[in-house]
Amino acid sequence: MLDDRKTAILGAVIQEYIATAQPVGSTHIAQAPNIQVSSATVRNEMSVLESEGYLVQPHTSAGRVPTDKGYRYYVDNLTSPGRLDTATTQQVGNFFSAAHGRLEEMLHQTSNLLADLTNNAAVVVGPKAEAIPIRSVQIVSLSATVATVVAVFANGTVENVTIDIDEHDNDVRLAAASAHVSAGLAGTVLGVVHTVAASGDPDVDRLCAAAIVGLGRVGTGDHVFTGGVSAVADAFDAVEVVRSVLHTLEQQFVVVSLVSDIVGRGMSVAIGLEHGVEPLSACSVVVAPVVVDGEHLGSVGVLGPTRMNYPQALATVEVVSEQLGHRIEEG
Repeated sequence: MLDDRKTAILGAVIQEYIATAQPVGSTHIAQAPNIQVSSATVRNEMSVLESEGYLVQPHTSAGRVPTDKGYRYYVDNLTSPGRLDTATTQQVGNFFSAAHGRLEEMLHQTSNLLADLTNNAAVVVGPKAEAIPIRSVQIVSLSATVATVVAVFANGTVENVTIDIDEHDNDVRLAAASAHVSAGLAGTVLGVVHTVAASGDPDVDRLCAAAIVGLGRVGTGDHVFTGGVSAVADAFDAVEVVRSVLHTLEQQFVVVSLVSDIVGRGMSVAIGLEHGVEPLSACSVVVAPVVVDGEHLGSVGVLGPTRMNYPQALATVEVVSEQLGHRIEEG
């Protein structure tokens, strides 16, 4: 642990660097309201903080900037999730009150909301459809040989998949198959039930079997959405860093693994290489789990430069994850 003076100076340096993205000098820190010492004393303390790995001096004549170790100390000892202002809290509440329709669309819009609120890239990993109980199933013809199987889940979200049908499968037969497969699947989750009891009508049973096979293709992948990626690009001057970050964010598997690993380790903030993804070494990630009925079914997070506004990011991610969980649970 650092003593009180070093802690205050480190906090002031980090806050100033987050605000300006410019190396911070001792004279400026000495003028901070909570620093009651001379610039010479500040300079000596900053030298000690540099030797202990909390700060670094990019150029001999420049001020200091925080290291990942400095940010970690700041997050662990000097910050806590801030409180969103009333207007922002109301904006989040209004967003989820109005959200409806397909799960994918709501998750996509949530990633954009989170990106807009934090000015960082946002990542939303939503629950797979296979984790949510089915409420009802309906088979609707699209043409003489193609129908769509529409599954409505307990949270109100909807998934659909197309199947082939016989040209003799009229609306009456499709309605009978819909009623039978819906009764057989209601209350179950995808992948658990592979068949339903025979109806006594071979054509209805054929349609039910096709519907179940079709629904088996739904929800097998992660619902992953990113928003505000351009904000991350704007945060870095080095072209190679921007290119590396953008390329990594395009790889869905890497993004899902990154978020899942951080949440799995019980962390809410991963700074620099703490998250283990080398191409994102210049970034920090703030995450929170999405909990539905006591079960962790997804995650939300923001990714930005290590000089991000951590209190604001923590508060925003916490509120959005909580609201998203309630919305998924209530339908």
